[in-house]
Amino acid sequence: MAIFKGAGVAIVTPMKENGEINYETFEQLIEDQIANGTDAIIAVGTSGEAPTLDDDEHIEAIRFAVEKTNHRIPVIAGTGSNNTAHAVMMSKEAEKVGADGLLLVAPYYNKATQNGLKEHFKTIAEAVSIPAILYNVPSRTGSNILPATAAWLGKNVKNIAAIKEASGNISQVAETIELAEGSLDVYSGNDDQIVPLMSLGGIGVISVLSNVAPKETHDIAQACLDGDYTKAAALQIRALPLIRALFMEVNPIPVKAALNMMGYNVGAPRQPLTPMESAHAQILKAELEKYGCL
Repeated sequence: MAIFKGAGVAIVTPMKENGEINYETFEQLIEDQIANGTDAIIAVGTSGEAPTLDDDEHIEAIRFAVEKTNHRIPVIAGTGSNNTAHAVMMSKEAEKVGADGLLLVAPYYNKATQNGLKEHFKTIAEAVSIPAILYNVPSRTGSNILPATAAWLGKNVKNIAAIKEASGNISQVAETIELAEGSLDVYSGNDDQIVPLMSLGGIGVISVLSNVAPKETHDIAQACLDGDYTKAAALQIRALPLIRALFMEVNPIPVKAALNMMGYNVGAPRQPLTPMESAHAQILKAELEKYGCL
């Protein structure tokens, strides 16, 4: 059974001026996402600045998201690491605080062979009893979960339920779906490819766009689930200029800038990320206005 279908938000982690997590704003974001039809909260992933949160902050942010969501929609916790033992520990802690599932990024920097990826993900998934979503994002990790590897994991490891595919390679996505033979759900990890990926059999998106346009992102995915690809394509194409603006600089720099423009006090990203450059911010603001976010 799928962890969720539709649009899950890769939610940002709001920060105060002193750099601490702003839980008041975090609750506001969660409530507004749920009110606008978001189908799942993905907490403390890339958009949530996982690399610069310490372990205590990381788990507390997951616990808070679980508490405030209160079983209305699933909460999926980002607990991946390039250290298998650390990922196991974080995944166990996320399960303890009530996460409904895990998002496990491919090991980065040290990378791994395809056999290494199999063992890494198998070790983590077998240490918990909640389902896990693999996260394939080669542009960030330097490591590509190949279709045969993803399919093997889906078929042979009980708790591996899905993959978030952000390779950008639609041919690879198609091959993964082909080889998995129904053993893996597939989510788009790219907001500009929701419709193409779902037309191949994907069941949703884990979305940055949803932070600023939750209803619209949900509607794109829902149109696909309803089989109305004419409507879905029109909605996808309308969103493309804003999506491009949200990725003018590395995520989550632009999406935090956008949320601040929209009146949410999410603060600046933690270093080494920096606030959005003013020229880019002007373009982003114009696209938010055109799309109806401001």
